[in-house]
Amino acid sequence: MFRITKDTTIGELLKNAPDIAPVLTNIGMHCLGCPSSQMETLEQAAAVHGMDVDDLVEDLRGFMEEMA
Repeated sequence: MFRITKDTTIGELLKNAPDIAPVLTNIGMHCLGCPSSQMETLEQAAAVHGMDVDDLVEDLRGFMEEMA
């Protein structure tokens, strides 16, 4: 099973959980299609968007559990 961590890249996340894209856009991460964002980690993305990475990871894991 795919495990989301703060070191997971946006590209890995979207490849393994494509249904999570709307969750990311709803919290303000609109650059999902940008080539540079594909290599960005969740920690880096959280920092750019002024979010706490631990809260972000927890929210994304919760979404994944609901989808399972």
